[in-house]
Amino acid sequence: MATIKAAILGFGTVGQGIYHILNEKRQELKHKLGIELEVAKILVTDASRERVPGTAHLMTTSMDDVLAEPGMQVVFEAIVNEEPAFSYLKRAVEHKCHVITANKVMFAKKGLELQQLAKDNGVFVGYEATTAGGVPVIKTMKNILLVNDVSRIQGILNGTCNYILTKMRAEGWSFEAALQEAQKLGYAEADPYNDVSGQDAFKKLMVLSALAFGEQPDWADVEVIGIDGISAQQVEEATAKGLRYRHVAEVEKQANGKIVAKVEPLLVDAEHPLYPVEDVNNAVALDTNYIGTLTLVGPGAGMYPTASVMVEDYAEIIGKRAGFIVTI
Repeated sequence: MATIKAAILGFGTVGQGIYHILNEKRQELKHKLGIELEVAKILVTDASRERVPGTAHLMTTSMDDVLAEPGMQVVFEAIVNEEPAFSYLKRAVEHKCHVITANKVMFAKKGLELQQLAKDNGVFVGYEATTAGGVPVIKTMKNILLVNDVSRIQGILNGTCNYILTKMRAEGWSFEAALQEAQKLGYAEADPYNDVSGQDAFKKLMVLSALAFGEQPDWADVEVIGIDGISAQQVEEATAKGLRYRHVAEVEKQANGKIVAKVEPLLVDAEHPLYPVEDVNNAVALDTNYIGTLTLVGPGAGMYPTASVMVEDYAEIIGKRAGFIVTI
């Protein structure tokens, strides 16, 4: 039986989730794919600290070590920032490795370039985990786009914002109180700026724009408004009218071909597809020419939702190479 060697770049929450799932699903993957998967290297900034028992011998601080490993074929990337993530993945692709990423910051800016590079080198890029965590938005959109045209995407792409707005409405909390609870539960970072300002949702929206339309709007033209200006009184008044605040990221291809986008709090009524989406869930509503409006809802973040879709990307890539479809 063939053995495929994999590397994990970054060993925080998501990286550890990938490692656990690959181990827990090892026999099932072997049965379905006909190959043995071995995590051969884990790239970290500090190799002296063993985060998961039994992984110390796999750790390295050098991308050179990762690529020097004989038989390396798949690289899972779960680093936070644009660099060094893009440089690492570029090297991996040039080394003829398939790459699977959860890095929305990097992929929003460099995704089209990375995919072209992968095509030139005969390998695949999996990026389901960059957008909406455990919701299979990318996979669904790829299938839909084989036949349908997507004219507009509206999404709740940040679970922290949705949690805060839900608590403000359902519990009558202030923005500050809801944010503190989100931080306590691990939904929001100690510095919640990227979440509550809308920057996180914006990056994910740009990934979806590139997939749906093959291009993005000029980033400087996109208005991005966060939720930190919404008061408990505004939420209460909206609720009395049967309306709910949703932090909506929207991108649309206009009749003249221009791509326009915005990220902002919106008041929606019960007829709107994003109205029932509560708590930390994400949702994406796609307007298509044949299907109509399709809405996908599910958990937007966390160790296992994100890591599981990365492993699914891996199974899909291996299946493509072998000419069959794999479901996990």
